Amino acid sequence: MAWPRRIRVAYCLDSFAIGGTELNAVRTAEALDPERIELSIFYLQNRGPLRSRYERLGVPMTHFPIPNLYSPRTAVQGVRLARLLRRETVDVVHSHDIYCNIFVVPWVRTLTSCSVIASRRWGHEASRRELGTINRWSSLLAHRVLANSSAVAGLLAREEAVPRKKIVEIPNFLSDNAFEVSDEAVRIAQRGAWGLPGGAFVIGIVARLSPVKNHVLLLRAVAQLDARFHLVVIGDGPLRAELEERARQLQIESRVHFAGEVISHRNLHEVFDASVLCSLSEGFPNSLIEAMAAGRPVVATPVGGVTDAVTHGVTGLLVPVDDPAPLVDALRTLEADPQLRTRLGAAGREAVRMNFSQETVIEKLTVLYEILSGRRPAEHLGRADG
Repeated sequence: MAWPRRIRVAYCLDSFAIGGTELNAVRTAEALDPERIELSIFYLQNRGPLRSRYERLGVPMTHFPIPNLYSPRTAVQGVRLARLLRRETVDVVHSHDIYCNIFVVPWVRTLTSCSVIASRRWGHEASRRELGTINRWSSLLAHRVLANSSAVAGLLAREEAVPRKKIVEIPNFLSDNAFEVSDEAVRIAQRGAWGLPGGAFVIGIVARLSPVKNHVLLLRAVAQLDARFHLVVIGDGPLRAELEERARQLQIESRVHFAGEVISHRNLHEVFDASVLCSLSEGFPNSLIEAMAAGRPVVATPVGGVTDAVTHGVTGLLVPVDDPAPLVDALRTLEADPQLRTRLGAAGREAVRMNFSQETVIEKLTVLYEILSGRRPAEHLGRADG
């Protein structure tokens, strides 16, 4: 049967800030096939540098300013949302974060006939307990809940009692440019711009400066390494001043380079000799698979979706959570063994290309939209039945 129009999908976003969830959302929007999907964007907050990327797509964008999740004015915006969805005959509403789950799902279910997808992309508890409680109700109300790793899917089933038939595992992905490698002159120039001396063994971390990323562990490890080891910290967040002070206390401030938030079309991990992600909790970290795509050996803690991407000793090295000694040993081993770095980097790159490529992941997501719009039978997507 030939359908008269494309599937109309509305994305709901909290903001246009830079973070793992936000970057995955904009990359997904950019990768969808416009011949199959007619996309629109709903957003709660106006701020953030990623807005320009959505604007370049030329899709309709609508602001729903809410003072908080519990205000009477929020209810007004919820009714406005439902009216817009009905008027535009939207087929599927896809919420990408906890705030949109809570705001969007109840209004979609009670006042429209749209299908609605909630998302869980985090492993740790919500920032406020009441958010986690309300989000659980939103997950139960949604037609499907998208989890970005098997670990997160398990949390949804065990801790939130979401029926397995509602849970769909669709991981983060990388576009082809993440695998592009600059020439050595570009790499050397970037090292110089960050103040790295020639001959340094460069460790890198790309992550928001927040407690869950546990940058302090990495600083403690660097303090136990000799002067050849330098650390580049890419990202910003509430802990920046505290981390800079901690580096001074550990007397390693000359070897720790805080680059701040860096927006680049290049995969920044290519500049490093090794990439580290020592989080206390994760959903599925973009930064990790970006490092692997760049062919960098990775050292990570085995939390959340990390183990979906990294096999210890094959595609990277896994170290215990919050213990600097094994992290120090792993970094010393990588520095001393260039062949190991090459082997791990090549294996990681190939694993990411096979399992987390844009083509594979976007097709699975598009099939989910087709199922929820009635264009395709449910058995075409594993757990998306029922």
